[in-house]
Amino acid sequence: MTTGTERDLTLLRDALGPLRDREQVAQRLLESSAKHSFDPDEELDWDAPFEEGKWFWPPELVTLYDTPLWKRMSEEQRMDLARHEAASLASLGIWFEIILMQLLVRHIYDKSVTSSHVRYALTEIADECRHSMMFAKLIQKGGAPAYPVPRFYHNLARVLKTVSTTPGSFAATLLGEEILDWMQRLTFPDERVQTLVRGVTRIHVVEEARHVRYAREELRRQMVTAPRWEQEFTRLSCGEAARVFSVCFVSPKVYESVGLDRREAVAQVKASGHRREVMQTGAKRLTDFLDDIGVLRGAGRRLWKSSGLLA
Repeated sequence: MTTGTERDLTLLRDALGPLRDREQVAQRLLESSAKHSFDPDEELDWDAPFEEGKWFWPPELVTLYDTPLWKRMSEEQRMDLARHEAASLASLGIWFEIILMQLLVRHIYDKSVTSSHVRYALTEIADECRHSMMFAKLIQKGGAPAYPVPRFYHNLARVLKTVSTTPGSFAATLLGEEILDWMQRLTFPDERVQTLVRGVTRIHVVEEARHVRYAREELRRQMVTAPRWEQEFTRLSCGEAARVFSVCFVSPKVYESVGLDRREAVAQVKASGHRREVMQTGAKRLTDFLDDIGVLRGAGRRLWKSSGLLA
């Protein structure tokens, strides 16, 4: 005899195929978490000095790379800009992970506290707590200041996370995780980069892979089961989140910190074909997925295009 749950599972499918059982996905992620979780305080050597002549971020991922301004900069100034941009990205990561933790808590509030799905969400929240502390420690160790997002966007995020529905929350989660993940996957094997930075990015990549799987599976489910108004709202809120994310990605204050003219630097970054390619390549795996499951449609798609993350 087929149970109601089993019948529901056979009906839940999207353009990517049948959806997986929520509890089975969570159980596998819990098993992976038990085997591959890290304590950054124990795993990384925070007392070791930084290595002379090594970058804090791969030069090709620095915003001004290959611009006329970059070609005029000394190597020392380029490396200093990479250090400040690494601090800016770490600051962005903390901001986004604090938002994500709040969204996850909201997601599980009405769900069974003994389910594997809720247990994994709590495990992910614990991961994000460690990541935020790890990023803060890296900023302090690197000697650059923290770069909070502009006050307007800081407060706009209060609105977004207050009105966000469940599918919108998971779409925003993927936006914050997947582009940085792509950059960090290039960073941790790069021997030109400081050992500590590579260690931080390695931990983040390994643990974020589980977070991405959890968010993708849940977003697929939500886009199949949510009412039409919620699907449309998700498309709009996700597009607006992409626009905000691209604006806040690296603080323009980093240019002033290394003695550059802020307006000139921002203008050259906006005009840079290399930078546009970096951001769109970093987002492509995500935008392909969102397109497949029906998120990139209508006005939401136009917002994604205006963000520069979608060609």
